[in-house]
Amino acid sequence: MNQAESLRAEVARAARALGAPDDIAPVLERPRDISHGDWATNVALTLAKSLGVKPRDLAASLIGAMDLASVGVSSAEIAGPGFVNFRLDAGFLARGLLPMLAAPERWGRHDIGHNERVVVEFVSANPTGPLHVGHGRQAALGDAISTLLEWTGWTVDREFYYNDAGAQIANLAKSTQARIQELGGAPLAIPEGGYHGEYIREIAQAYVKQYPSDSAGNDLDAIRAFAVAALRHEQDLDLQAFGVKFDTYYLESSLYTDGRVDKTVEALRASGHTYEEEGALFLRTTDFGDDKDRVMKKSAAKGGDYTYFVPDVAYHVTKWERGYRRAINVQGADHHSTTTRVRAGLQALGMGIPAGYPDYVLHQMVTVMKGGEEMKISKRAGSYVTVRDLIDEVGRDAVRYFYLMRRGDSQLVFDIDLARSQSEENPVYYVQMAHARMCGIFRVGEIDAATVSVDGVDLGVLAEPAEQELIKQLLDFPTIVRSAAESLEPHRIAGWLLETARTAHTWYHKHHVLGEPEAITRARLVLARATQLGLSAGLRILGLSAPERM
Repeated sequence: MNQAESLRAEVARAARALGAPDDIAPVLERPRDISHGDWATNVALTLAKSLGVKPRDLAASLIGAMDLASVGVSSAEIAGPGFVNFRLDAGFLARGLLPMLAAPERWGRHDIGHNERVVVEFVSANPTGPLHVGHGRQAALGDAISTLLEWTGWTVDREFYYNDAGAQIANLAKSTQARIQELGGAPLAIPEGGYHGEYIREIAQAYVKQYPSDSAGNDLDAIRAFAVAALRHEQDLDLQAFGVKFDTYYLESSLYTDGRVDKTVEALRASGHTYEEEGALFLRTTDFGDDKDRVMKKSAAKGGDYTYFVPDVAYHVTKWERGYRRAINVQGADHHSTTTRVRAGLQALGMGIPAGYPDYVLHQMVTVMKGGEEMKISKRAGSYVTVRDLIDEVGRDAVRYFYLMRRGDSQLVFDIDLARSQSEENPVYYVQMAHARMCGIFRVGEIDAATVSVDGVDLGVLAEPAEQELIKQLLDFPTIVRSAAESLEPHRIAGWLLETARTAHTWYHKHHVLGEPEAITRARLVLARATQLGLSAGLRILGLSAPERM
């Protein structure tokens, strides 16, 4: 039990002694104004009416009923209409870092997942071109969410769903065929909805080199297979440059070749939730909260194809059958309507799949700015900016951090000039510099940071306001990790890193570590080590490096 949990438990015990119900769950929050103390609770305000006592009177009784010393409280004050502000003893507060220093690999980790399996699907780009900046945001989000889940006790599988079937793949094949024929001297004739990027020309050249017998580009099936394989490899290189690895790859085409799509459609027919109208097959998704019923299969006059959400339903059936009782999809905001349709289809099957399966994390688009102007095209991709363009411009760490520093559902402006700058305005540089500064303390002092010990150290001397704020930031890390994992919001870690870096820089500038009286130096070395470990852990969750020099 950490310090906050111990204090919350003591507040609850005292409240029950005053007549509060057994299930009382007091809320503890950090006061916005640090002069108000370390923790605050509104429990007196929430209980006053039911107990028939004025809030401030109840707050006074609560303080009197608490064993303050047992939870390290040096003072408790009543504020406003009945808030209680607690201030912890400096030494007691600092001793909260002991578990971190004793087992840094466990600091911030939880076991709320109990090793249950969860599949996180993300990127899942059509193999029709290099990954664009939107895919990059999705890759960063999906990977960080996966790591957060691992830190909180889940067994995670990262999955990439390849949409290697349908009209877009047909257009890819025809676009490549047109480039092959152009190489043979024919006029270029990219089909409507086709792909114009330089990478298509490269694929065409590679195809002719490997298959000289089809230099005229007559074998469209072979061209399709070659182009898809080439772009799958291209995307793998994009992901490798971004430091993202997947455990499984699932091909949309396999859903058709294995008969899973047809099997799913027949099961939906048998469920009684489908009907035919004007030659089209509909799923009655309004039975499950949708605003209107959805077409599953188009009429013969319109091609007789399945609509895109049908293979999505079949695909999610495979997730359930593979034993994933929790599934998370990270997708662009343009997939918003897919959420209801897929869930409705799974509910209609009557397989016992929960109504909220799968979870969705939807992200907004990315605007890339350089030199005060929006970047809209790539030299290779033509019509859009690729992930590798960004990595080449600013490096992997900056790309990852900038993608993760905002809520996924907020618009993101990626400022290349800011990401390249070595200044306090660049958040990733600022965070990594804080870590490097902590490392520099040990380097200058010729001290192996791993040998720093708390044995015989008086942590009570860490009483300066800057030290107390830094300690509190570090102690909040496990709570931040848990809340970020539960809400699937990695930006909380990015925010914690930035605020911890700010407090670390402030402490570094205000107070020397080396050259002070021995008691102070030893205590501050402990704090420097804890800060180094904390920043490193946060950076690791986001997939960033923790440099020792900048």
